Amino acid sequence: MSATSNSPAHATPANADWKQRPEGGGWFAIWLIRTIACRGGRALARVLLVPITAYFVLVRGPERRASRDYLARVLGRPPRLLDVARHVHTFAATILDRVFLLSGQLHRFDIRIEGLDAIHTQIDRGQGLLMFGSHLGSFEVMRVLARQRPDIQVRVVLDKAHNPAMTQLLDALNPEIARTVIDAGQDGPSIVLAIKQATDAGALVALLVDRARPGEAWLPAPFLGRTAPFPIAPWLIAATLKVPVALAFGLYRGGNRYQLAFEVFSEGLSMERHNRMQVIAALVQRYAARLQHHARSAPYNWFNFYDFWHADDAAQHGTDRPRAMDRPRDQEPAPEAGVAVRAGPGQRAAVRRSH
Repeated sequence: MSATSNSPAHATPANADWKQRPEGGGWFAIWLIRTIACRGGRALARVLLVPITAYFVLVRGPERRASRDYLARVLGRPPRLLDVARHVHTFAATILDRVFLLSGQLHRFDIRIEGLDAIHTQIDRGQGLLMFGSHLGSFEVMRVLARQRPDIQVRVVLDKAHNPAMTQLLDALNPEIARTVIDAGQDGPSIVLAIKQATDAGALVALLVDRARPGEAWLPAPFLGRTAPFPIAPWLIAATLKVPVALAFGLYRGGNRYQLAFEVFSEGLSMERHNRMQVIAALVQRYAARLQHHARSAPYNWFNFYDFWHADDAAQHGTDRPRAMDRPRDQEPAPEAGVAVRAGPGQRAAVRRSH
């Protein structure tokens, strides 16, 4: 598939590596960090990040190779082992900080916020808001919104089955937040119905939109020097629900410092059936450009520890090529209720769940 095509393709099995890889350390590691953090404090827990970082750098080969590949692209030079260690350490530090952020201890952190007034303006219209995040930085730091606007409910779309350790951490630290999670493991119509009900009630619904799930339709967009696959489903949902879309980037700046950047992306998507995929392709490219901007601003905050570009590489080299939907551009499928779009050869696209 060429980088200029507007026909969506399937995510390849190679791009499914992030789903197949186990959570780093799993439930025990997160439980251990939580226990030490709660009993010994953040300073003591941060000391433990050194052996945790060493474990990932020395033992977890796929993550180490993915880190090197990404860092070479974003830094513009061959990364040193110290760069990889800093990358992993940044990830571990944000995992630790989840314990305090999810338990409401925001006073521990120096959080600089940009673009919040524009978000308030959208929220005050009472029509709900879709907040699109990514695996760049900490998405949990976005909960500062709950402190700024306690009158607004924040709902997060989370695949509980794929994130059992995170689910248990939420349940243990803040059962109230855990009850507001929209489970992405449901069937597609149920997910979108839950999102619609939340936005109709004026809630802010947050979801991560940078990873294409296995079998999910995606479109390529330039990202750090090469095209990468981005899912189209979030944009179909936004167009279907016709609610504003904002981007959120919670960038870790070291120590106890975070930069929380909000950007209003759209005040309500509208597209005609005949040009739907062309419009979505433009939206995906705009999003990828903003993601790239913030990745260059905070290069060690990238937490996609797998070959993010591999699906497109396979398409360009003819290996394990994803198949685009065989359909004229003026006959693209209408968005149905769901989060991810899948289609087999010659089949109508069906909307399914996302992450």
